[in-house]
Amino acid sequence: MNFLGHLFFSNDDTQLMHANLYGDFIRGRDLSMYSPNLQKGIRIHREIDHYVDNHPEVRSLIHELYKPLPKVAGIAIDLYFDHVLAQKWNQYHEILLSQFVANFYDSDPHPREEYSTEYLFMFEKMRERNWLEKYQTMFGLTKACQGVSRRISFDNVLDQAPIIYDQFSEKIEKTFITFMEDAIPHHKSFLEGIPS
Repeated sequence: MNFLGHLFFSNDDTQLMHANLYGDFIRGRDLSMYSPNLQKGIRIHREIDHYVDNHPEVRSLIHELYKPLPKVAGIAIDLYFDHVLAQKWNQYHEILLSQFVANFYDSDPHPREEYSTEYLFMFEKMRERNWLEKYQTMFGLTKACQGVSRRISFDNVLDQAPIIYDQFSEKIEKTFITFMEDAIPHHKSFLEGIPS
């Protein structure tokens, strides 16, 4: 899952949300130099990535989409799942998406000095351009696919992913629903098991 999915699984805790997203900027296994909250966020970020990549229904969908989206089918599915989550948000969360997103945008990572300038810059762009709510629309999905495509170090067709979504939308949505049925209790249990 991409940004919105990671935030969804952060237990409505805005500081954990920042720490979770920051997991994308951290390499290596030794997290001892980070605060407990940041360590928790990095761990849940990695668990979300691992879980979605290894879920059997998602693996099957990656295989199906590999031909039209070689090398980037998994990345496309992360973006597709954020799109579907944004559209079906009210089925999964009691807070409206607009309010959930506003709560996150109104927060700032603390302590700020723990976060890299790259993360802080990304967060400001996300807030300015309201990336999260725009996931609901095909325009938002298209912009997200184009943006990620430009950041990938190899030639890719991720910018074509919205066209592929139209062709496979029924299968993608069905896979998402099955995935969420498994992922919600899994990540709840995982978070409860991380020491505070």
